[in-house]
Amino acid sequence: MRIALLGTRGIPANYGGFETFAEEISVRLVERGHEVTVYCRQKHPESAYRGVRLRYLPTVRHKYFDTVAHTAISTLDLLLRRFDAVLYCNAANAIFTSLPRLLGVPAVLNVDGLERHRKKWNRIAKAWYQLSEWLATWCPNAVVSDAEKIREYYLKRYGKNSFFIPYGAEVGKVEARDCLESMGLNPGQYVLYVSRFEPENNALAVRQAFEKIQTCQKLVLVGDAPYAADYIRQVKDTTDRRILFPGAIYGSGYQQLQSHCSVYVQATEVGGTHPALIEAMGRGALVLYLRTPESEEVAGDAAVSFDVDLEEKLEWALNVQAGEREAWGRRAMKRVEERYSWRTVTDQYEALLQEVSRRK
Repeated sequence: MRIALLGTRGIPANYGGFETFAEEISVRLVERGHEVTVYCRQKHPESAYRGVRLRYLPTVRHKYFDTVAHTAISTLDLLLRRFDAVLYCNAANAIFTSLPRLLGVPAVLNVDGLERHRKKWNRIAKAWYQLSEWLATWCPNAVVSDAEKIREYYLKRYGKNSFFIPYGAEVGKVEARDCLESMGLNPGQYVLYVSRFEPENNALAVRQAFEKIQTCQKLVLVGDAPYAADYIRQVKDTTDRRILFPGAIYGSGYQQLQSHCSVYVQATEVGGTHPALIEAMGRGALVLYLRTPESEEVAGDAAVSFDVDLEEKLEWALNVQAGEREAWGRRAMKRVEERYSWRTVTDQYEALLQEVSRRK
């Protein structure tokens, strides 16, 4: 099949979950013989990456227009080309899925979580996401929810059944440690947090909880955000020398940090399935996660939840005996292997894209 993927910043992944999803899915579909084009906002030196075709188009660099502007331009471009199916990411792009359908090209939309609950959006942006939820129920040929709770939400609120296809992750620790060495970290001697530094991801709350704990371990807060300068300043406003802010880290460095941390903290409030949560579990980390229905769905009995008691749970996790820590890690890896393998995720997307293409 000839498949287009749009609605993300593009690949190679260097921003967030949708970008990692775009890379993992597109590369695997190419390995299965499909021709995949990913629309990108940021320029890569080559016109292809790991067999995936890269199409660069301009956007409007603004907090409220970046995603929809690039998707609109990309949609107009793909209408001039030949594709058998189009995969859109982000519910905000729902309206654009109707255009390829008018020309007989089926469109699938991954809606992600309930973005209108994010604190960074103003009332107009939240209203757009609210409208887009409704548009998602009839503009695309098919809707994908990456969490059962999101699927249930669309079914209950809009009477729209969607396809549940979760996010994926690799299983097993990586042995490399050069990233740790460059940061002055020792394996098993640091707490890791990874997310965009935005209010609903609670990096500030994690930092403040850690500061109250007496420990020789370090806290590594990995992340950044393009439109959250004020909040980022608050997060970094500390004199605690145990706390590191290395910025955004991807690829091998990211894998190493998750593989060798003593504790991984997932503190996100909003969204569907959080990729970093699954990835940390897949690396065998002892995971603490903020209790939300979507994260409980992922974690099951393989991670420990918290709400207002983060400090207490973090202190417990830092003092867990080695045997118990390893047991939590094995349980987490087993759960990811059984439920969230990229192979199975790719199988489901491939089948769905082939089905909507046949239906046209």
